[in-house]
Amino acid sequence: MGPKTARVDRTIREWIATGKLSPGDKLPSERTLTQELDIGRTALRQVLARLVAESVLEVRGRSSYRVPDRDVPGTAVSVTPPARLDPWQIHGERTLYDNRWVKLTLVDVEPPGVERFEHHVVRLDHVAIAAVMDEHDRVLMLWRYRFVPQQWGWELPGGIVDQGEDAMACALREVEEETGWRPDSLEHVVTYQPVVGMVDSPHAIFVGHGAQHVGEPTDVEEAGRVAWVPLADIPGLMARGELMGSGTLVALLHILASRRGTAPTAAP
Repeated sequence: MGPKTARVDRTIREWIATGKLSPGDKLPSERTLTQELDIGRTALRQVLARLVAESVLEVRGRSSYRVPDRDVPGTAVSVTPPARLDPWQIHGERTLYDNRWVKLTLVDVEPPGVERFEHHVVRLDHVAIAAVMDEHDRVLMLWRYRFVPQQWGWELPGGIVDQGEDAMACALREVEEETGWRPDSLEHVVTYQPVVGMVDSPHAIFVGHGAQHVGEPTDVEEAGRVAWVPLADIPGLMARGELMGSGTLVALLHILASRRGTAPTAAP
């Protein structure tokens, strides 16, 4: 996309993210959009087709576009959860170790039909991670060394949510601190637990389109090498084991899945 189409793409996404356009709302007519957004009809249709391919919009009839009725594109499912299943009972919890970064506890649990036992649980901080795309289908990433797996690899920017901080505010802050780029906007995709059987550490994933370069990274320890990586390279990097961290994988797989078979375009 060129600068003008990228601006229009970003504007429509912002209308949806901020609630100016709600689920189920119909977009203004093409004529109104071309006038309001200062863009030609052909270029506008290219933007709208892209947003439809990513399930940000849906098309009804020949040229009637609307925001999908669901809050998150692609959430319609056919399966229903089983009913009348009993959860595990929690009878107590005692702390074995606790500091600023990690807390280890023993939880007294009783699964249905099983004798009670104590289960180790590691409690970590809430984390926010952001995948920021540009107009050339590239994603903002960091080449880092992680001493635990003793490996170099690509990661998305992100970090620990400070006490009293909103997860989205954290994601915006971390992107700017670690890369020197300020996202135009972010949209929450999912919050999940990466090691659900033993570790409590909610990971919030955000996706955004567009960013402005505001300077050099201020978090030198975390920065590594900053680069815009073509989305077309992601499957190959994954196959080579060069994508590190579940948050990076979840965010990038979400972007790839949202394309619904639309091939990412290579950067010029």
